[in-house]
Amino acid sequence: MNAPRAIRNLALAGFMGTGKSAVGRQIAVELGFPFVDTDELIEARAGKRITDFFAQDGEPAFRKIESEVVAELAQRRGAVISTGGGLIVDPANLASLKAHAFVVCLWASPEMIFERTRHASHRPLLQTADPLARIRELLAAREPAYRQADVLLNTEFRSIKEVTQQVLHQFHAARRASAP
Repeated sequence: MNAPRAIRNLALAGFMGTGKSAVGRQIAVELGFPFVDTDELIEARAGKRITDFFAQDGEPAFRKIESEVVAELAQRRGAVISTGGGLIVDPANLASLKAHAFVVCLWASPEMIFERTRHASHRPLLQTADPLARIRELLAAREPAYRQADVLLNTEFRSIKEVTQQVLHQFHAARRASAP
């Protein structure tokens, strides 16, 4: 039998365009917790936008800083954490988050993600001739990691309010279950 987890934080994972930031900000308001976006922390640390970081330093350098940020988040208490889309693909990042946070993966179809992100120029992984094909490819590669979250929640055809309420319900239930 596993020892109860110390759930001090709530982490939202999932692909870009699934609602992590919008839902995370609303959850933070509801809980009275600060909202923390790992991409914003990385941009502040690197002194440049994620798009520029990818272009100048490459994805491996980005993933290295991302892992450092994740390790530092273990010190947080009472935070809503929005992660970058590929963050939990690294098993060490997922394990680090699960040590202190309830991890909810938000999900949507490739077509819905494309609709939500197609006009965003700040998405470096989608700067290709066929962004929908790239979304499908990345989702397929990341799906096994996404399925390791505590909860997988489809955001398609749901309002931010509805997703927020579902996540909050799951979070409160998990905290009750982990309480000593």
